[in-house]
Amino acid sequence: MNQTRRGFMGKAFGAVAGVGAVGALYAMKRSWDPLPSVKAAGFTTIDLSSCTANKLIVEKWRGKPIFVLRKTAEMVAAQNEAQTARDIVIGDDHYLVAIGLCTHLGCIPAYREDKTDFKCACHGGEFDSSGIETLAPPPSPLVIPPFKINGATLVLGEEGPEYSKMKEAGIVA
Repeated sequence: MNQTRRGFMGKAFGAVAGVGAVGALYAMKRSWDPLPSVKAAGFTTIDLSSCTANKLIVEKWRGKPIFVLRKTAEMVAAQNEAQTARDIVIGDDHYLVAIGLCTHLGCIPAYREDKTDFKCACHGGEFDSSGIETLAPPPSPLVIPPFKINGATLVLGEEGPEYSKMKEAGIVA
């Protein structure tokens, strides 16, 4: 009888310890998961059909400014192969979509409509309408964020086939 009671107490203690261990593991996993507000900030949807040619639109994605520029036919005709490779093309329209931070020190360059380029006020760096640096000190082009094209909508934060092609070609990091 004493052995039966001792066995029951051991099994009961083991069950309580097991439930406690599962509860602790669940709590640890929840603490490692991103907050819902962080998950929601992971994707930004931009309707490109409302963009006007040569007018810069600035959106926000993960706390960073995103430059969206619909190019005019003249801008597209004047581009070289490297510039065209960085364009996001939907139908007949060409777009620049880039993180709007200078690759030198992270300042926000201003868009100059008359020259169709970007000028960084911090140290004088310049980028063309494709985001390629044309005047030092920026060491590299404006960064193209991960994107997916869904009709006339651009989803930032998700890698679509167009972004994957750019990545394979070495256009994006």
